[in-house]
Amino acid sequence: MTDGRITTAKLGADGPEVGVQGLGCMGMSFGYGPADADASRATLERALELGVTLYDTADAYGAGENERFLAPFLKAHRDEVVIATKFALSIPPDDPARRIIRNDPPYIRRAVEASLKRLDVDVIDLYYMHRRDVDVPIEETVGTMADLVREGKVKHLGLSEVTAGELHAAHAVHPIAAVQSEWSLFSRDIEAQVVPAVRELGAALVAYSPLGRGFLTGSFARAEELSSDDFRRRQPRFTGENATANVTLLELIRSVAKAHDATLGQIALAWAHRRAEVHGLPVVPIPGTRKPSRVEENTAATGIHLTDEQLELLDGIAAQVTGDRYADMAFTSAGRE
Repeated sequence: MTDGRITTAKLGADGPEVGVQGLGCMGMSFGYGPADADASRATLERALELGVTLYDTADAYGAGENERFLAPFLKAHRDEVVIATKFALSIPPDDPARRIIRNDPPYIRRAVEASLKRLDVDVIDLYYMHRRDVDVPIEETVGTMADLVREGKVKHLGLSEVTAGELHAAHAVHPIAAVQSEWSLFSRDIEAQVVPAVRELGAALVAYSPLGRGFLTGSFARAEELSSDDFRRRQPRFTGENATANVTLLELIRSVAKAHDATLGQIALAWAHRRAEVHGLPVVPIPGTRKPSRVEENTAATGIHLTDEQLELLDGIAAQVTGDRYADMAFTSAGRE
Protein backbone atom coordinates (compact mmCIF):
# COMPACT_ATOMS: atom_id res chain seq x y z
CA MET A 1 0.00 0.00 0.00
CA THR A 2 1.11 3.55 -0.76
CA ASP A 3 -0.35 6.45 1.27
CA GLY A 4 -3.06 4.11 2.47
CA ARG A 5 -4.05 3.05 -1.06
CA ILE A 6 -3.60 -0.47 -2.32
CA THR A 7 -1.45 -1.37 -5.32
CA THR A 8 -2.88 -2.47 -8.67
CA ALA A 9 -3.07 -5.53 -10.90
CA LYS A 10 -4.01 -5.99 -14.55
CA LEU A 11 -6.93 -8.17 -15.63
CA GLY A 12 -5.60 -10.00 -18.66
CA ALA A 13 -3.10 -8.82 -21.24
CA ASP A 14 -5.44 -6.15 -22.59
CA GLY A 15 -7.78 -5.81 -19.62
CA PRO A 16 -8.21 -2.95 -17.16
CA GLU A 17 -5.84 -2.15 -14.32
CA VAL A 18 -7.64 -2.37 -11.01
CA GLY A 19 -6.87 -2.27 -7.32
CA VAL A 20 -5.29 -5.55 -6.27
CA GLN A 21 -8.29 -6.13 -4.03
CA GLY A 22 -11.85 -5.64 -5.26
CA LEU A 23 -15.19 -5.41 -3.50
CA GLY A 24 -17.93 -8.02 -3.67
CA CYS A 25 -21.20 -6.10 -3.51
CA MET A 26 -23.72 -8.95 -3.35
CA GLY A 27 -24.36 -8.72 0.39
CA MET A 28 -25.48 -5.12 0.11
CA SER A 29 -28.73 -6.34 -1.46
CA PHE A 30 -28.89 -10.11 -1.21
CA GLY A 31 -27.81 -13.28 0.50
CA TYR A 32 -26.51 -12.27 3.90
CA GLY A 33 -29.60 -11.02 5.69
CA PRO A 34 -30.70 -7.41 6.29
CA ALA A 35 -28.34 -4.65 5.12
CA ASP A 36 -28.08 -0.96 6.05
CA ALA A 37 -28.21 0.99 2.78
CA ASP A 38 -26.46 4.05 4.21
CA ALA A 39 -23.61 1.95 5.62
CA SER A 40 -23.30 0.13 2.31
CA ARG A 41 -23.07 3.40 0.40
CA ALA A 42 -20.40 4.62 2.82
CA THR A 43 -18.56 1.33 2.26
CA LEU A 44 -18.48 1.90 -1.50
CA GLU A 45 -17.03 5.39 -1.04
CA ARG A 46 -14.44 4.31 1.52
CA ALA A 47 -13.33 1.43 -0.68
CA LEU A 48 -12.67 3.82 -3.55
CA GLU A 49 -10.67 6.13 -1.28
CA LEU A 50 -8.46 3.15 -0.42
CA GLY A 51 -7.82 2.26 -4.07
CA VAL A 52 -10.46 -0.43 -4.54
CA THR A 53 -11.66 0.06 -8.11
CA LEU A 54 -13.18 -3.32 -9.10
CA TYR A 55 -16.81 -3.55 -7.98
CA ASP A 56 -18.44 -6.94 -8.47
CA THR A 57 -22.16 -7.59 -8.86
CA ALA A 58 -24.54 -9.77 -10.90
CA ASP A 59 -28.06 -9.60 -12.26
CA ALA A 60 -28.98 -12.50 -9.97
CA TYR A 61 -28.20 -10.61 -6.77
CA GLY A 62 -31.60 -9.64 -5.48
CA ALA A 63 -33.15 -10.06 -8.96
CA GLY A 64 -31.33 -6.97 -10.22
CA GLU A 65 -31.60 -4.94 -7.00
CA ASN A 66 -27.85 -4.97 -6.40
CA GLU A 67 -27.20 -3.47 -9.84
CA ARG A 68 -29.81 -0.77 -9.17
CA PHE A 69 -28.25 -0.04 -5.78
CA LEU A 70 -24.82 0.49 -7.35
CA ALA A 71 -26.05 2.78 -10.12
CA PRO A 72 -25.82 6.14 -8.26
CA PHE A 73 -22.30 5.33 -7.03
CA LEU A 74 -21.21 4.37 -10.54
CA LYS A 75 -22.69 7.54 -12.00
CA ALA A 76 -20.73 9.66 -9.53
CA HIS A 77 -17.43 7.82 -10.15
CA ARG A 78 -17.75 6.33 -13.63
CA ASP A 79 -14.22 7.16 -14.77
CA GLU A 80 -12.65 5.88 -11.55
CA VAL A 81 -14.17 2.42 -11.24
CA VAL A 82 -14.42 -0.88 -13.12
CA ILE A 83 -17.86 -2.45 -12.91
CA ALA A 84 -18.15 -6.22 -13.27
CA THR A 85 -21.52 -7.89 -13.59
CA LYS A 86 -22.76 -11.30 -14.70
CA PHE A 87 -25.49 -13.10 -16.60
CA ALA A 88 -26.70 -16.71 -16.78
CA LEU A 89 -28.20 -17.25 -13.35
CA SER A 90 -31.64 -16.48 -12.03
CA ILE A 91 -33.06 -17.24 -8.60
CA PRO A 92 -36.87 -17.32 -8.37
CA PRO A 93 -37.99 -15.04 -5.50
CA ASP A 94 -40.55 -17.61 -4.37
CA ASP A 95 -37.97 -20.42 -4.36
CA PRO A 96 -34.56 -19.03 -3.28
CA ALA A 97 -32.98 -22.48 -3.19
CA ARG A 98 -33.63 -22.99 -6.91
CA ARG A 99 -31.13 -22.03 -9.62
CA ILE A 100 -31.96 -21.53 -13.31
CA ILE A 101 -28.97 -21.31 -15.67
CA ARG A 102 -29.17 -19.93 -19.22
CA ASN A 103 -26.31 -19.38 -21.70
CA ASP A 104 -28.23 -19.17 -24.99
CA PRO A 105 -27.68 -16.10 -27.21
CA PRO A 106 -31.22 -14.62 -27.00
CA TYR A 107 -31.06 -14.79 -23.21
CA ILE A 108 -27.63 -13.15 -23.12
CA ARG A 109 -28.83 -10.26 -25.27
CA ARG A 110 -31.84 -9.65 -23.03
CA ALA A 111 -29.64 -9.91 -19.95
CA VAL A 112 -27.04 -7.38 -21.07
CA GLU A 113 -29.66 -4.80 -22.01
CA ALA A 114 -31.34 -5.20 -18.63
CA SER A 115 -28.03 -4.87 -16.76
CA LEU A 116 -27.03 -1.77 -18.72
CA LYS A 117 -30.35 -0.18 -17.82
CA ARG A 118 -30.22 -1.10 -14.12
CA LEU A 119 -26.59 0.02 -13.76
CA ASP A 120 -27.37 3.17 -15.77
CA VAL A 121 -24.16 2.85 -17.80
CA ASP A 122 -23.40 2.87 -21.52
CA VAL A 123 -20.94 -0.01 -21.34
CA ILE A 124 -20.11 -2.80 -18.88
CA ASP A 125 -16.39 -2.98 -18.12
CA LEU A 126 -16.21 -6.72 -17.36
CA TYR A 127 -19.07 -9.05 -18.29
CA TYR A 128 -19.03 -12.57 -16.84
CA MET A 129 -20.82 -15.75 -17.70
CA HIS A 130 -21.93 -16.47 -14.13
CA ARG A 131 -22.51 -20.21 -14.49
CA ARG A 132 -22.18 -22.76 -17.28
CA ASP A 133 -25.21 -24.14 -19.09
CA VAL A 134 -23.81 -27.42 -20.40
CA ASP A 135 -26.58 -27.70 -23.00
CA VAL A 136 -25.18 -24.71 -24.90
CA PRO A 137 -21.71 -24.98 -26.51
CA ILE A 138 -19.42 -22.56 -24.74
CA GLU A 139 -18.15 -21.37 -28.13
CA GLU A 140 -21.69 -20.20 -28.91
CA THR A 141 -22.03 -18.42 -25.58
CA VAL A 142 -18.67 -16.66 -25.82
CA GLY A 143 -19.30 -15.87 -29.48
CA THR A 144 -22.37 -13.90 -28.44
CA MET A 145 -20.41 -12.21 -25.66
CA ALA A 146 -17.74 -11.28 -28.22
CA ASP A 147 -20.43 -9.69 -30.36
CA LEU A 148 -21.34 -7.50 -27.38
CA VAL A 149 -17.73 -6.31 -27.27
CA ARG A 150 -17.79 -5.45 -30.96
CA GLU A 151 -21.07 -3.61 -30.47
CA GLY A 152 -19.60 -1.48 -27.68
CA LYS A 153 -21.88 -2.80 -24.94
CA VAL A 154 -19.11 -4.65 -23.10
CA LYS A 155 -15.38 -3.96 -22.83
CA HIS A 156 -13.91 -7.22 -21.49
CA LEU A 157 -15.10 -10.79 -20.96
CA GLY A 158 -14.95 -13.02 -17.93
CA LEU A 159 -16.07 -16.52 -16.94
CA SER A 160 -17.09 -17.84 -13.53
CA GLU A 161 -16.87 -21.42 -12.26
CA VAL A 162 -15.49 -22.96 -15.45
CA THR A 163 -13.12 -25.85 -16.02
CA ALA A 164 -9.70 -25.55 -17.61
CA GLY A 165 -11.03 -27.13 -20.81
CA GLU A 166 -13.96 -24.73 -20.96
CA LEU A 167 -11.62 -21.81 -20.44
CA HIS A 168 -9.37 -22.91 -23.32
CA ALA A 169 -12.38 -23.37 -25.62
CA ALA A 170 -13.75 -19.94 -24.69
CA HIS A 171 -10.40 -18.20 -25.06
CA ALA A 172 -10.07 -19.58 -28.59
CA VAL A 173 -13.18 -17.58 -29.51
CA HIS A 174 -12.32 -14.34 -27.69
CA PRO A 175 -9.69 -13.34 -25.10
CA ILE A 176 -10.86 -13.88 -21.53
CA ALA A 177 -9.66 -11.17 -19.15
CA ALA A 178 -10.63 -12.82 -15.88
CA VAL A 179 -11.84 -16.09 -14.42
CA GLN A 180 -13.81 -15.87 -11.21
CA SER A 181 -13.73 -18.87 -8.90
CA GLU A 182 -14.00 -19.54 -5.20
CA TRP A 183 -10.47 -19.59 -3.76
CA SER A 184 -9.57 -19.45 -0.11
CA LEU A 185 -7.84 -21.32 2.68
CA PHE A 186 -10.95 -23.55 2.70
CA SER A 187 -11.36 -23.97 -1.10
CA ARG A 188 -8.34 -24.83 -3.25
CA ASP A 189 -9.56 -27.31 -5.86
CA ILE A 190 -8.95 -24.85 -8.73
CA GLU A 191 -5.21 -25.02 -8.14
CA ALA A 192 -4.97 -28.40 -9.91
CA GLN A 193 -6.10 -27.37 -13.40
CA VAL A 194 -7.91 -24.03 -13.57
CA VAL A 195 -5.14 -21.85 -12.14
CA PRO A 196 -2.47 -23.24 -14.53
CA ALA A 197 -4.85 -22.65 -17.46
CA VAL A 198 -5.52 -19.06 -16.36
CA ARG A 199 -1.78 -18.46 -16.09
CA GLU A 200 -1.09 -20.05 -19.50
CA LEU A 201 -3.66 -17.85 -21.23
CA GLY A 202 -2.52 -14.64 -19.56
CA ALA A 203 -5.79 -14.00 -17.74
CA ALA A 204 -6.34 -12.96 -14.13
CA LEU A 205 -7.96 -14.96 -11.35
CA VAL A 206 -10.63 -13.08 -9.42
CA ALA A 207 -11.08 -14.94 -6.14
CA TYR A 208 -14.58 -14.84 -4.73
CA SER A 209 -15.38 -15.77 -1.12
CA PRO A 210 -11.71 -15.42 -0.05
CA LEU A 211 -13.01 -15.16 3.51
CA GLY A 212 -15.00 -18.38 3.23
CA ARG A 213 -18.26 -16.39 3.26
CA GLY A 214 -17.23 -14.86 6.57
CA PHE A 215 -16.46 -18.15 8.31
CA LEU A 216 -12.70 -17.55 8.10
CA THR A 217 -13.10 -14.29 10.02
CA GLY A 218 -14.53 -16.09 13.03
CA SER A 219 -17.66 -13.91 12.86
CA PHE A 220 -19.89 -16.98 13.17
CA ALA A 221 -19.27 -20.59 14.11
CA ARG A 222 -22.38 -22.28 12.73
CA ALA A 223 -25.20 -21.40 10.37
CA GLU A 224 -27.83 -21.44 13.10
CA GLU A 225 -26.36 -18.16 14.40
CA LEU A 226 -27.32 -16.40 11.15
CA SER A 227 -30.60 -14.73 10.23
CA SER A 228 -33.31 -16.90 8.72
CA ASP A 229 -32.90 -15.31 5.27
CA ASP A 230 -29.12 -15.79 5.15
CA PHE A 231 -28.30 -18.24 2.35
CA ARG A 232 -25.32 -19.59 4.29
CA ARG A 233 -27.80 -21.53 6.42
CA ARG A 234 -28.13 -23.91 3.45
CA GLN A 235 -24.42 -24.43 2.88
CA PRO A 236 -23.10 -27.76 4.19
CA ARG A 237 -19.80 -26.44 5.58
CA PHE A 238 -21.55 -24.24 8.09
CA THR A 239 -24.09 -26.69 9.52
CA GLY A 240 -24.12 -29.54 12.00
CA GLU A 241 -21.04 -31.69 12.50
CA ASN A 242 -19.31 -30.02 9.55
CA ALA A 243 -19.38 -26.64 11.27
CA THR A 244 -18.18 -28.16 14.53
CA ALA A 245 -15.19 -29.71 12.77
CA ASN A 246 -14.39 -26.75 10.54
CA VAL A 247 -14.35 -24.14 13.28
CA THR A 248 -11.43 -25.95 14.92
CA LEU A 249 -9.35 -25.26 11.78
CA LEU A 250 -9.42 -21.56 12.58
CA GLU A 251 -6.92 -22.11 15.38
CA LEU A 252 -4.07 -22.46 12.89
CA ILE A 253 -5.07 -19.17 11.28
CA ARG A 254 -5.37 -17.57 14.70
CA SER A 255 -1.79 -18.53 15.56
CA VAL A 256 -0.49 -16.80 12.41
CA ALA A 257 -2.73 -13.79 13.05
CA LYS A 258 -1.24 -13.39 16.52
CA ALA A 259 2.28 -13.25 15.06
CA HIS A 260 1.23 -10.36 12.78
CA ASP A 261 -1.05 -8.62 15.29
CA ALA A 262 -3.73 -9.12 12.66
CA THR A 263 -7.27 -10.44 12.45
CA LEU A 264 -8.22 -13.87 11.16
CA GLY A 265 -9.73 -12.29 8.07
CA GLN A 266 -6.56 -10.35 7.31
CA ILE A 267 -4.50 -13.55 7.36
CA ALA A 268 -7.00 -15.28 5.06
CA LEU A 269 -6.75 -12.35 2.64
CA ALA A 270 -2.96 -12.13 2.92
CA TRP A 271 -2.86 -15.82 1.97
CA ALA A 272 -5.10 -15.15 -1.04
CA HIS A 273 -2.91 -12.26 -2.19
CA ARG A 274 0.20 -14.43 -1.84
CA ARG A 275 -1.31 -16.80 -4.44
CA ALA A 276 -0.19 -14.36 -7.12
CA GLU A 277 3.44 -14.92 -6.21
CA VAL A 278 3.07 -18.63 -5.56
CA HIS A 279 1.31 -19.38 -8.87
CA GLY A 280 2.67 -16.60 -11.08
CA LEU A 281 -0.51 -14.86 -12.23
CA PRO A 282 -2.57 -11.79 -11.28
CA VAL A 283 -4.92 -12.56 -8.38
CA VAL A 284 -7.59 -10.11 -7.24
CA PRO A 285 -9.65 -11.26 -4.23
CA ILE A 286 -13.08 -9.65 -3.92
CA PRO A 287 -14.12 -9.93 -0.26
CA GLY A 288 -17.61 -8.66 0.38
CA THR A 289 -18.55 -6.34 3.20
CA ARG A 290 -21.12 -3.72 4.10
CA LYS A 291 -19.08 -1.73 6.60
CA PRO A 292 -16.38 0.93 5.95
CA SER A 293 -14.33 -0.36 8.89
CA ARG A 294 -14.20 -3.82 7.31
CA VAL A 295 -12.99 -2.40 4.00
CA GLU A 296 -10.17 -0.70 5.90
CA GLU A 297 -9.33 -3.97 7.63
CA ASN A 298 -9.48 -5.96 4.40
CA THR A 299 -7.32 -3.63 2.33
CA ALA A 300 -4.75 -3.45 5.12
CA ALA A 301 -4.22 -7.18 4.55
CA THR A 302 -2.43 -6.36 1.29
CA GLY A 303 0.47 -5.11 3.43
CA ILE A 304 0.86 -8.37 5.36
CA HIS A 305 3.54 -10.70 4.02
CA LEU A 306 3.29 -14.28 5.19
CA THR A 307 6.55 -16.16 5.55
CA ASP A 308 7.17 -19.48 3.83
CA GLU A 309 6.95 -21.15 7.23
CA GLN A 310 3.54 -19.60 7.86
CA LEU A 311 2.31 -20.61 4.41
CA GLU A 312 3.42 -24.16 5.13
CA LEU A 313 1.51 -24.09 8.41
CA LEU A 314 -1.66 -22.97 6.63
CA ASP A 315 -1.19 -25.28 3.67
CA GLY A 316 -3.00 -28.31 5.06
CA ILE A 317 -6.19 -26.58 6.15
CA ALA A 318 -8.21 -27.08 2.94
CA ALA A 319 -7.68 -30.85 2.95
CA GLN A 320 -9.28 -31.04 6.41
CA VAL A 321 -12.43 -29.08 5.58
CA THR A 322 -15.63 -31.12 5.78
CA GLY A 323 -18.72 -30.41 3.70
CA ASP A 324 -19.14 -29.15 0.15
CA ARG A 325 -19.15 -25.48 -0.87
CA TYR A 326 -22.79 -25.75 -1.99
CA ALA A 327 -25.58 -28.19 -1.26
CA ASP A 328 -25.70 -28.87 -5.01
CA MET A 329 -22.17 -29.00 -6.41
CA ALA A 330 -23.58 -29.37 -9.93
CA PHE A 331 -23.99 -25.61 -9.58
CA THR A 332 -20.16 -25.34 -9.79
CA SER A 333 -17.40 -26.48 -12.13
CA ALA A 334 -16.21 -29.16 -9.70
CA GLY A 335 -18.21 -31.98 -11.24
CA ARG A 336 -17.08 -31.18 -14.79
CA GLU A 337 -13.31 -30.88 -14.26
